[in-house]
Amino acid sequence: MHANHTPVFWTEVCTALAQAQDLECTVQRVQPLGGGCINEAAVLHTQQGQRFFVKLNQAARLGMFEAEALGLEALAAAQAIRVPKPLCWGIASPQRAFLALEYIELSGRLDAVRFAEQLAQLHRHSAAAFGWVRDNTLGSTPQPNPWQADWIAFFRTQRLGHQWALAQRRGADTAMLAEVEALQARLEAFFVGYAPEPSLLHGDLWSGNWGADAHHQPVIYDPAVYFGDREADLAMMELFGSPGSAFFRAYDAAWPIDPGYALRKDLYNLYHLLNHFNLFGGGYAQQTLLQARRLLASL
Repeated sequence: MHANHTPVFWTEVCTALAQAQDLECTVQRVQPLGGGCINEAAVLHTQQGQRFFVKLNQAARLGMFEAEALGLEALAAAQAIRVPKPLCWGIASPQRAFLALEYIELSGRLDAVRFAEQLAQLHRHSAAAFGWVRDNTLGSTPQPNPWQADWIAFFRTQRLGHQWALAQRRGADTAMLAEVEALQARLEAFFVGYAPEPSLLHGDLWSGNWGADAHHQPVIYDPAVYFGDREADLAMMELFGSPGSAFFRAYDAAWPIDPGYALRKDLYNLYHLLNHFNLFGGGYAQQTLLQARRLLASL
């Protein structure tokens, strides 16, 4: 059984799956998975020959899993790119939150051109404003998504401003805080001649959150969904790993990328650097400071 979780826990997860999906589910074995820094994860193997991917956390994190499930459903509804289907979520003994998902075997062989075309198709799905139907999380950090008509105002308050306030409470260096605050006051300068439309975003599209199934079909997972500037997704794809130049050429062919993206990508990734500082501290403070200074110097 998964470390620190009893047979009762997994029996309750199986019962929840059986009720939610109208199927038989009896635990055969549990295969722990490593690599996650926010949640525990395991593959639940059943006596009926099924496999389910299960994420686990403290009971207080159930809302995070609920938001993730809704995000996956929103991405799936766009019918643009494959995502794992959320099957059920809840609390099982001893007071642990879980999210059970469709298990997808990832092959690691990604068709970059198909991925680009499908992501552009996803981004074509729009809304009347920026934000989302509920708040969610970026990693384990709360991500507020109140609807706003103005993208710059949304990014200033709900993205950079939100992370700035968290960093201040975390005791961030005053120099870093001052540079990010100065940048927030000058955001309009990055959007001269560019007015993004609300696009359905994955929201946390670093290289650990995409892959390919056995048929080389792109798969995205672990989202932080909202409607925002599509460049924010593209930028994150260059921060921690990249799908490569063929991907960006194909995306540009499917939906041309504005020339200003070359600078704005660093602005959008500042949000993620701040989040990594708030989650992990360490060297992300210096990286955030230098990025903010580069952006200010470009104006």
